[in-house]
Amino acid sequence: MRLNFARSAALIAIVAASAAATQVKAEDVEVLHWWTAGGEAAALNVLKENLQEQGIGWEDMPVAGGGGEQAMTVLRARVTAGNPPAAVQMLGFDITDWAAEGALSNLNDIAAEENWDEVVPEALQKFSKYDGNWVAAPVNVHSTNWVWANKSILDELGIEQPQTWDELIAALDKVKASGKVAIAHGGQPWQDATIFDAVVMATGGPEFYQASMIDLDPEALGSDTMKEVFDRMTVLRGYVDDNFSGRDWNLASAMVINDEAAFQFMGDWAKGEFLKAGLTPDEDFLCFRFPGTQDQVTFNSDQFAFFNQGGEPTAEQVALAKAIMSPEFQSAFNVVKGSVPARTDVSDEAFDACGKKGMKDLAAAASSGNLFGSMAHGHANPASVKNAMYDVITAQFNGEYDSETATQELVDAVSIAQ
Repeated sequence: MRLNFARSAALIAIVAASAAATQVKAEDVEVLHWWTAGGEAAALNVLKENLQEQGIGWEDMPVAGGGGEQAMTVLRARVTAGNPPAAVQMLGFDITDWAAEGALSNLNDIAAEENWDEVVPEALQKFSKYDGNWVAAPVNVHSTNWVWANKSILDELGIEQPQTWDELIAALDKVKASGKVAIAHGGQPWQDATIFDAVVMATGGPEFYQASMIDLDPEALGSDTMKEVFDRMTVLRGYVDDNFSGRDWNLASAMVINDEAAFQFMGDWAKGEFLKAGLTPDEDFLCFRFPGTQDQVTFNSDQFAFFNQGGEPTAEQVALAKAIMSPEFQSAFNVVKGSVPARTDVSDEAFDACGKKGMKDLAAAASSGNLFGSMAHGHANPASVKNAMYDVITAQFNGEYDSETATQELVDAVSIAQ
């Protein structure tokens, strides 16, 4: 949710006024984050306890708000006041932007000592590094090309897990004919784009995804393949219910959980809704890759960027970075978050069936060159391009453009946004 100008200005003024007066003790490490939900907050205790055992205090600075937009407003005020936190939770291009301003510490010595280059997938390192230097420690990998399915509905209708686009459409037809909702979906731009991401990958394959969503090649964006992507989005639009507009993603998950809908196309954070409802993976619900993307993983990643405190990283920052990247924390946090560790060498023993699949998929995709930053979730291009794509995708999904018009609009929107 975007802050309005008045609220942003007020928040900046409050934080700027207090920042100079509030100095964190030298033996403390101050962490700005937006993980305020129960499970996430509990997982952070693993970090706090690790540091406390080393005699380092934890100065918590939680800022509620999905996606970290409010947190970035608070951060800007703190930096302006000359008192940045030691570490800040960030996503994708926000890290790159702060690094370009020279605000982040160089973590190369820690990374070399802890062997981060060998255990963190190269696609994540694109955001963890700037100009070849480590500036952030990745906590997790959320992958976005998942399907969540109600197993009892599929069993009742004799539907096998679809492996191809044609099998998916056949399954959706069976569900629709039964009177159930085939696709549980929330009509919000980022949710429309999440489906679009998967359809682009399934339709054109990884090379086309790279060319269109990441490289922004005008020929790929304006191609017949992209028109086919929009055609397929029109087909999927016919399987959502009439009340989808504006629905939050977790309410769409609830439709699958409550036997109202068969499928949801959503990132792995949806798993938490199924687990909270007391459901078991592979018994009550299924998790699998969007048909046609079985070998690919599209991702976003939460990371902690470390702000320059006046030279080399402080002892407290070093301890925090090591704790974040420890296999113990990576396992403990991601078990409750629904994501998978940013390290590919962490044991999957503590993870459920979906988590084990996710870890196996990530390792395979990372080694085969099939790990791609998600356009829909801000890891393919900066926000200006992402939002321009959102506008076209949502307009087409809602019937404002036919596929040919949408394809040309996408080319134009991206060209203007760059």
